[in-house]
This record gives sequence, C-alpha cells and structure tokens, in this order.
Amino acid sequence: MNDLNTVKRPWIVGLTGGIGSGKSTVADGFATLGAYVVDADALSHQLTVPNGAALDAISTAFDGVVTNGTLDRAALRERVFADMLARKRLEAILHPMIRTATDNALASKAALAAPYAILMVPLLFESDTYKKRIDCAVVVDVDETTQIERVTRTRGLTAEEVKRIISTQMPRAERLTHTQFVIDNRGNAEALTMQIAALHSVFVVNASNAVRSLIAPMAEAL
Repeated sequence: MNDLNTVKRPWIVGLTGGIGSGKSTVADGFATLGAYVVDADALSHQLTVPNGAALDAISTAFDGVVTNGTLDRAALRERVFADMLARKRLEAILHPMIRTATDNALASKAALAAPYAILMVPLLFESDTYKKRIDCAVVVDVDETTQIERVTRTRGLTAEEVKRIISTQMPRAERLTHTQFVIDNRGNAEALTMQIAALHSVFVVNASNAVRSLIAPMAEAL
C-alpha cells in the first residue's frame, strides 16, 4: 500500500458535500480543466460489483445481502441505516480497501502529471484519516430541500429515504465550518462553471507554490 506521507504525491484538494449537492458535476468540471480526480465512492462501488474484492467479507458479515455473487445494495443499505453497529462493521470492511485504492490512484503517474488532484469523499470531514491527507477542502453546498428534490428525481429514492441518508451525514452548518472553500450549487450551470474556473486558478497557483517550497531546500543543499 502506498503511504501518501512518505511517497511523492500531488497537491490534493478534498471535495465533499451532502447527498445530491452535485459533487460529481463539480469534479467533472475540475477534471475538464486538468485536475486528476479520485472518486472514493466509485472505488467503493468497484469493490462491491460481482467478484469485487469486498464481496466475500460483506457476505460473511451480512447474511443474505449477497446472492450468486451479486450484492443487494438496497438490502445492505437498509441493514446499515437501521443499525449503527452494522454500519461500523461495513466501514471496517470497506474503508481500508478504499484507502489503499485512493492512495494508489493518487500516487499514479497520471495524478503526478496533473496540476493538482481532487479527492472526492462524501464523508470527508467525518474521517480524520482523509482530513490529514488533503491540502485544502471544498464543500459543494445546497440546501436540504434541493438535496431531497434532486435525489428523489434522479435516484429513485423516496423523500424519507433521502432524509435518512442526510441524517447520517454531518449537518450542513457544521460542514461549512470545516472547509476553506465553498461552491454554491443552488444556481444555474453557468454560475457553477464560473466558480469552478475561479477555484481552479487558485489551486494551480497554490499547488505550484507548494512544489517550489519543496524544491528550494533541496536546491540549497546541493
């Protein structure tokens, strides 16, 4: 496993926000401008597809949620939302695997070649591990009414199911106290694009300055 504290790594922006906030859209915008994006949720999904690396452990820990090598995601979701201990058990299975996968991605040649990297994690501030691995954070922010409307429209969940998911995440007001940058995604696509472009310019400069600050002491030692 790569350890980002000991291997070369890019300048890392942590990207987070509540369900339905539009994190993926924002990440795509940064990627279009040249950032290297690591999506922790996508990596987690890869671990739980048929023959995924986490399926055997999940099947053992949660009887009945895996049938013929396929995970019943709805059944697992119901199980972990109803039981805090079950959620912790699932996290204990997935989080170390996701950590390894994200570390490997961030240490890749593609990540190092980019001006900076985006590490997209839904529960970024809930995890001390992730907070220690980033150089700054961005919250994609919307109000709860917008979250519910978007998720019920796009993911087929009921309003009550969305509210339950929101209740397991850090409250919006608290999330905003942990971040350095906020993207307001309550407006139109043009407004969102402008915000992404402005932050991209900031990140490129900060990443470049960070590289120079590392190179200078090395040059002086030569």
